[in-house]
Amino acid sequence: MFLKSRNNDNMVDISQTSELTNLYRDKVQGCYQNGEELQDQQAFNKADLVFLSGEELPKCWTDPNYRVPK
Repeated sequence: MFLKSRNNDNMVDISQTSELTNLYRDKVQGCYQNGEELQDQQAFNKADLVFLSGEELPKCWTDPNYRVPK
């Protein structure tokens, strides 16, 4: 799945979508998509990632207490 880094607007390829949707994980493994060569994998904070459209990730992927009324 491709997302965008909030810090530098570069595209990030997330290797395990299950890590992304696990709301108890703050980081996911992925790699930048720069040029034709595959970049090395690294950990990305979910808070620093957005969809390619700029839309935020769903709360049910990032906040363990998303169902608790505020």
